[in-house]
Amino acid sequence: MADQSNGGKTPFDPFDPAALRLDQTFCEGTAVKKLLTTVPVRKPNRQDFVRVHADPTYRLSPAAIIELKEEREWYLVAPPMVPDLTGEVIFVSLYTAVTRQGVTHIWPVRLPTPDGRQSTWHTSAQTAAELAMSRWMRVTANMALGAYEVFEASAAIPDPEWPEATFHELLRIAFQGRLIDRLDHPVVLKLKGQA
Repeated sequence: MADQSNGGKTPFDPFDPAALRLDQTFCEGTAVKKLLTTVPVRKPNRQDFVRVHADPTYRLSPAAIIELKEEREWYLVAPPMVPDLTGEVIFVSLYTAVTRQGVTHIWPVRLPTPDGRQSTWHTSAQTAAELAMSRWMRVTANMALGAYEVFEASAAIPDPEWPEATFHELLRIAFQGRLIDRLDHPVVLKLKGQA
């Protein structure tokens, strides 16, 4: 029933859905761009389906890294530092990967050791990364098998939307503050028992 005190008009209700509904052009004046400020360095989570960028300019191989397992952190090692860190560095291929949720990350996959040894963990991870260049894959550790199991998505999933950033930019974001390029780097001092 209309309110008679204001000439028969219904008072404005700020919570009326009709008053709150935006028209379809509401986004036209609100152009925003999502900035890529975090790029994790990690293996794919066991429940994530991932894709790997097929463009060779979006990977680096070989690269040297140090993994601090307790901190769950990866450090990129500048080539001149590798001889000083023998026994600590891991040689890897760094792949640009993305999850179905659109999270871009750098996936380190171990390469054979300098003497040519490579475990089934490393070869199965390499196979998974190569397969993920053309289809969505899930990578799960199987301790009994001693390798990663690779599962292909059974549904037709659209190709991922890759960030506009170059691989150079992705590396800069991923390893910001985690580049070992000098002997007095805190990680080097820690590994030598000097910190």
